[in-house]
Parts: sequence; structure tokens; C-alpha cells
Amino acid sequence: MNKNKTKIMGVLNANEDSFFKNSRFNESQAITRIEALINDKADIIDIGAVSSRPGSTPVKPEVELQRIKNIVDSIYKQKLYEKVVFSIDSYEPLVIDYVLNKGFKIVNDITGLQNEEVIKLTAKYNASAVIMHMQNDPKTMQEKPTYKNVVLEVEEFLKQQVQKAESFGLKDIILDVGIGFGKTLEHNLLLLKNLEYFKHLGYELLIGASRKSMIDKIVTSSIEQRLPGTLAIHLESINKGASIIRCHDVKEHYQAIKVQEAINTQKIL
Repeated sequence: MNKNKTKIMGVLNANEDSFFKNSRFNESQAITRIEALINDKADIIDIGAVSSRPGSTPVKPEVELQRIKNIVDSIYKQKLYEKVVFSIDSYEPLVIDYVLNKGFKIVNDITGLQNEEVIKLTAKYNASAVIMHMQNDPKTMQEKPTYKNVVLEVEEFLKQQVQKAESFGLKDIILDVGIGFGKTLEHNLLLLKNLEYFKHLGYELLIGASRKSMIDKIVTSSIEQRLPGTLAIHLESINKGASIIRCHDVKEHYQAIKVQEAINTQKIL
């Protein structure tokens, strides 16, 4: 079970090619969407401007910043960071430096802080970092991912990156086993089944399996049809120690989590 309060991280994408079209927004729609996410009870809003879906290609940091800059400026101007915690889904120092200077508090790095510059910036602003595990990169990660022991190999990577982050003075760390990032269905299921094991590392665990293709591999379904599977994975992850859930459907997650909490707080006769 997880001792930390469960936090919901809502997703907002400022790019045209994110895999779930309902999470894509341009700057004029973005503020309306942010306010809706706050009303739906998001604790954190994770904003990204580059797709990390399997097969996607990276963009130049300047392009990434250009896509997100006006949204970030509006958030700062309207002091929306006082209402909710903002997270940047990026591994580019140029972008990270800009947003941490505008009220953002979390760096969600799918490369797991491989770049020391990102660690230094996060530590400088006293921000939190999400260290995620990914095999290879988004373009190649689903080309026959292989592990001898996925749980131990992911643990080894996370431990190594935590030590590196701490050596630069970064204190506030969140871990993410990286569901769907360079993993087969079996790898994903093994990581979810053994999620509690990662609690011994001593950090909050984030899980983000929202509408991912692993659900389609269990029950054939389009991206739009995968909310039930998403909720099943996320509720099970909370029972196994995850305390931050990254999702596209904040309102539905809030209701499901509140019902789960009501059941879990009852005494057993």
C-alpha cells in the first residue's frame, strides 16, 4: 500500500503528434484546458511539446520551446502555478530552464536524467525530478526490447540515476518504471506486478499507463476505448505503492481513486 497521498497528474500536450488527440492543445485552448483540469481535481499538470510515442522523432529544443512558450507565459502571468503544481515533460535544458523560471516545480524526464545539465538546473531551482526508465529512445524503443530480468535491470538503472542526481545536490526525486517505454506486454505486466518492490528505494513512485497499447494487447481496443483498462492498471498500481498517477482522464481517475480510498479506509471486522 502507499503511505503518500495519491496525486493525479493530468496531461496536456502542446504538439500536433501526441498519441491521444484529446490531450493536444494550442495556446488559446490550453488555459481553458488547464482550468478544467484544476476543476477536475488535478494535483499536477504535466505539459509537454514533443511526442514520446513509439516511433516518434525528436525536435530541436528551439522548436520545443516555441511550441510551449506562450502557454508557459500565460500560466505565469495568470499565476496559475499558485492553484496547481506544473510539471514539464522534457529533457531539454533550454526548455527546462525557461519553465522553471516561470513557476514550474517538476521536471518529468523520460531519459531518466541522463543529461547532467538537466540535473544541475533542477537542483538550482529546488525543483523535483521524475527519473523514468526507458530502453533505447522513442524512435527505437519498441523494436524487440529485451531484458534478462526486467525488474532488476530497471531497479539498477533507477538506483544509478538517483545516486548521480544526489551527487549534484538534487533532493526531491520521484521514480517511474516507464510502462511502455522499451518494454513488451510481459515486461510491463511484470513491472506492475512487482511495483511494491521498488518502494525499498525510498522514493515516491509515479505510474503512467494512460490509454497505452499494452491495454490493446490484452483486449483489442482503440486509444479512445482504453479508459477502463487504464483505470484498472492505475488502481492496482496505487494498491502496490504508486502515489502519483499520470493520466489523460483526471475527472474519472479522481472518482475511481476516491471510491478506492473509501473502501481501503474501512476497518476489517
